[in-house]
Amino acid sequence: MTGMPQLDFALDTYECIVIYPGPAGRALPSETVQRLQAEHFEHMQALQRRGIVLVSGSIDGPAREPAPPIGIGLARTGSVDDVRSVMEADPAVQAGLYQVDVLTFLCPAGSLEFPLVKAQG
Repeated sequence: MTGMPQLDFALDTYECIVIYPGPAGRALPSETVQRLQAEHFEHMQALQRRGIVLVSGSIDGPAREPAPPIGIGLARTGSVDDVRSVMEADPAVQAGLYQVDVLTFLCPAGSLEFPLVKAQG
């Protein structure tokens, strides 16, 4: 059998934000890194308040090359390009501290809840 299997359940579609160390990160002075990290946090909080980002956070793991992701998030706008655009406006991404990729994430419908989004709404 080839192609996509038939599913007997619905899927929810999200945009998965993946953040990696950027090309300029190691060259930036520590005070610049701290400032950009604070601006990144503010940017992500603003996107969450606007209802664009549903959840986001840092991830950690062993150091290796190529560098693993350092943050992930989920959005639900219906547009990978729109989410990529708002993420590329992040001051830390623009400065090269971070780089970002946005992918489509599918899961069984109704399997995820975001109580902080409901509390803010």
